[in-house]
Amino acid sequence: MISVSAAGLLLPTQPSRGQSSDESPRMLSRAIPCSGEKLPVIGLGTWRAFDIDASGGEQRPLQDVLTTFVKLGGRVIDSSPMYGRAEEVIGELVAKLGLRNSVFLATKVWTRGKQSGINSMERSLDRLRTKTIDLMQVHNLVDVGTQLATMREWKEQGRLRYIGITHYEAGAFGDVARILTSEKLDFVQINYSIAEREAENRILPLAQQRGVAVIVNRPFGGGDLFSRVRGKPLPDFAADFDCTSWAQFLLKWIVAHPAVTCAIPATNNVLHLEDNMRGGVGRLPDGKTRARMVEAVSAR
Repeated sequence: MISVSAAGLLLPTQPSRGQSSDESPRMLSRAIPCSGEKLPVIGLGTWRAFDIDASGGEQRPLQDVLTTFVKLGGRVIDSSPMYGRAEEVIGELVAKLGLRNSVFLATKVWTRGKQSGINSMERSLDRLRTKTIDLMQVHNLVDVGTQLATMREWKEQGRLRYIGITHYEAGAFGDVARILTSEKLDFVQINYSIAEREAENRILPLAQQRGVAVIVNRPFGGGDLFSRVRGKPLPDFAADFDCTSWAQFLLKWIVAHPAVTCAIPATNNVLHLEDNMRGGVGRLPDGKTRARMVEAVSAR
């Protein structure tokens, strides 16, 4: 899903004051409603950031990113066959670093037809070098009924642990809501940020009502939010919820919503990854503070 790069590729950030990059603060977690299994509230997206030549020199920074991600309490790594070589790169690095038991691998099926869907998911298993994928999602609702039927079969066989659907545009929320209402799902992945708040109207309440975990893509509005805050000082009240950077500010606003299970900013930069991860550490803003946060970002 389009979670374009984290803090990082768009607005340089630094580790929190008084905290070295070697420290591992405890990450907040949320339970998956259907199972009670807990996931850290900050995960890792891979769109663009992990689409590299795995045999080249670009691999080393991603090794550092994955190692640091797990060290700081991260688990959820989200990918898709449409993200170029990302699945293959993740599979190779997770195997090389011995991280499979430490991460929650999520990917997607994005095709039409039963056999085509099966072929796609088989390729994902091979690329991710795993016998079981933690979460398989129907990407952008493409042929959703057909793919969900196969995914349920695979879940019964133990090849998938959880199943869900995704979209990255608010214009599709009517269809997302319809499927959330009519189908039994474990996860839904949607766009949600201070700049894209439409999910609050129906999708997030419906997910809570239906007991569906929520993964958030586009947490930085596709990068637009960093353009909005560039040059602005962080509001003084950010200290009230243990926030020391704009990336943390934007992520804490998201994960403070009780329906949100995990946000997945993407990055290939360790410093940005460390900063993002602190968005899931410490206090979170309450409802009134979240409203002030929207005003702070919207103000010219």
